[in-house]
Amino acid sequence: MSEKSEYQPPKVWVWEQGEGTWGSINRPISGATHEKELPRGKHPFQLYSLGTPNGQKVTIMLEELLELGETGAEYDAWLIKIGDGDQFSSGFVEANPNSKIPAMWDYSGDKPIRVFESGNILLYLAEKFGLFLPTTPAERTETLNWLFWLQGSAPYLGGGFGHFYAYAPEKLEYPINRFAMEAKRQMDVLDRRLGESRFLGGDDYTIADIVTWPWYGNLVLGKLYSAGEFLDVGSYKNLLRWAEEIKERPAVQRGRIVNKTSGEPSQQLHERHDASDFELRTQDKIGADN
Repeated sequence: MSEKSEYQPPKVWVWEQGEGTWGSINRPISGATHEKELPRGKHPFQLYSLGTPNGQKVTIMLEELLELGETGAEYDAWLIKIGDGDQFSSGFVEANPNSKIPAMWDYSGDKPIRVFESGNILLYLAEKFGLFLPTTPAERTETLNWLFWLQGSAPYLGGGFGHFYAYAPEKLEYPINRFAMEAKRQMDVLDRRLGESRFLGGDDYTIADIVTWPWYGNLVLGKLYSAGEFLDVGSYKNLLRWAEEIKERPAVQRGRIVNKTSGEPSQQLHERHDASDFELRTQDKIGADN
């Protein structure tokens, strides 16, 4: 059997339809592919998302605000099926020109405000409600250090390690090794930090933890890519301690299942429009009603 010849990049790259899980929707241009307005519910915040780690960041944050009695944080969470290309509708592109979930409209003021990029949505909500973001310069800066660290690091875990380990049409040793090394380096960064303090920003739970947990918390708890054994996540004791503590928060338990479409039916709430939906509208309840 002959070995494959080494790939030689052409002088000018030309796009061809890709293979694999996301090959049918990825493309090298932006903009809408079809006309369709986004739905709008009754609450101040209208979220358009999917229950991926990036989507969970925002629903956990909103649920944490509601847990503290901030009724102004009520929201509708609409499901965006990225496998079907919903993110390329004219309405979604208006909300986020980058066509990535999550995207949100805030209708609480005189003029609607669009907010996109998950880290920015959390920062926006933290500043709007004055919660989960310290006000003293040193503590605020440390929290934002870790917020921006996550926003820069997670693509290596998702688009890098996760893509080649779980989704690519063939298993390739070099990229899997390359991104496994980086994923483990990042876990070591977090493990060392969490050996110094209870939470990433310091003594208090902040948006730094909310933004990081859906990626690295889910990873070490075995909820991401089924890669726990491969990455030896059990060796990161401080990271595991932090992940377990945050997992027990009621708002996290609610927020992590919003817009989720895979896994146990009881852990899927495709859309959230009322607090009662967690009791009445998860997929196991809907199935029982049919």
